[in-house]
Amino acid sequence: MSFGTDVAAEDVDLRRGDEEAAVAFLAGLAGAGRALELGIGTGRIALPLAARGVRVDGVDISTAMVDRLRARPGGEAIEVAIGSLADVPVTGVYRLIYVVFNTFFNLLTQDEEVRCFENVAAHLSADGVFVIEAYRPDFLYRLRNHQYVDAEAIEVDEVRLDLLRHDPSTQMIEESHVSLSREGVRLNPVVQRYAWPAELDLMARIAGLRLKERWGGFDRRPYDRSSDNVVSVYGR
Repeated sequence: MSFGTDVAAEDVDLRRGDEEAAVAFLAGLAGAGRALELGIGTGRIALPLAARGVRVDGVDISTAMVDRLRARPGGEAIEVAIGSLADVPVTGVYRLIYVVFNTFFNLLTQDEEVRCFENVAAHLSADGVFVIEAYRPDFLYRLRNHQYVDAEAIEVDEVRLDLLRHDPSTQMIEESHVSLSREGVRLNPVVQRYAWPAELDLMARIAGLRLKERWGGFDRRPYDRSSDNVVSVYGR
C-alpha cells in the first residue's frame, strides 16, 4: 500500500466507529504492562489507548504517517521505530503487542507473516498476548471473475471508485482507491496477502504461541459463520 503524505493526511480523519471498543479491549489486555502497536500509523488507536494510561510504543514503515502522529496531541510521547512489521525492530518485552485494521496483511509473503509471529513472540512477556484484527476473506470468493468496481462516492466535483482484483491461487489482492476530480486523478493503491484464521493459528504455533480467544469484533461479539471481522488473541 502507498503510505505517503496524502494517505497520512486522510488517515488522521479516518474513523471506523469501533475505536472506543477497541481501546477498551486492548487496555484490558495490557493491564499495567507496556503495549506495542505494529503499523501504528497516525495513532487512531494508540493515542486514545495511551490516554488511558497504557505505555504505548509503535512500529511503522511510513515516516509520513509517523510525522502526522507526532503532530497530534500526545503523539510526541509515543516512541516509534521505523521499519517492517515482520522485523518488530524494538528492544525489550511487552505485555501486549497488537496489529489492527487488516495491517498484518500488508506483509506480502507467508514467510514474512511467520517471521512477524516469531519476532512478536520474542518480545512478549511470559504472560503477554498478541492481538490481530483482520477481515475474514470469504467475501473475496464470491466476487464475479475475482474482481469488482465499486462507486464509493459520486459528488458534483468528485467521483471516488474502489477497484479490486483477487488471485485465489496466491491469496493476493490488488486494489486501488481512485479519485476523479477537476484537479485530476489521484490513486491510492493497496496490495495485500490475506490469511485465513486457521492459517494464522498455524503461524502462531510455529512461533510457540496458541490461540487463547477469538471474537467477531472488539465488542466481544461471538465469532461465528456470519462474522466478517476476526479478532484473535494469542499467548504462550
